Amino acid sequence: MTFEDILESVKQALEQAPERNFSESVDLAINLKNVDMSKPENRVDEEIILPSGLGKTITIAVFAKGDIAQRAKSAGAEMILDPEEIEGLGDDKTKARELANNVDFFISEVAYMPSIAKALGPILGPRGKMPEPLTPDKNIEDIVNKAMNAIRVRSKDRLSFHLPVGRRDMEPEALAQNIETVVSRIEHKMVSGKQNIKSIYVKTTMGPVVKVI
Repeated sequence: MTFEDILESVKQALEQAPERNFSESVDLAINLKNVDMSKPENRVDEEIILPSGLGKTITIAVFAKGDIAQRAKSAGAEMILDPEEIEGLGDDKTKARELANNVDFFISEVAYMPSIAKALGPILGPRGKMPEPLTPDKNIEDIVNKAMNAIRVRSKDRLSFHLPVGRRDMEPEALAQNIETVVSRIEHKMVSGKQNIKSIYVKTTMGPVVKVI
């Protein structure tokens, strides 16, 4: 599979999709084979930075105080959460679920991670949105910038799973670059590489599927 093959599949998916009055996402459906997904070590759980980004604003929330909070906001984090709110959010399940649904990516100073796990783990965990810990060796600006262009790919125990690779209004070449990056990462994750890839399809939210592999 070459970049040109991916690009042709993307163009077909965009051309065949009817026009919609909203901004559709472009998604991949990945189907694996000859992999025992009952074994956790065989499952896909990867953070992948897309070279062309997702084509939309990513909402980032940071649990932090003081200087870290200010730096996170300056770097582009949309929401700064006071760590003192953690327990209250845990008690208000409706508010916690609303927060989880409206935020794409969470970051937290490492000191607050135990409290977050206890209060919000049951809500954030199943959504794959537990915060990335800000340890002393990391830079908050780097994590925020990475989050703006990264996706979390999780297969769980399934041989088939879906993930976003951009928006319909992005250039086909940009979408193809993102897909090439994702496919390469998945192949490297698999024990037998590309031999574990059964098929990959691309489609817009409401459009027909087009085979990539």
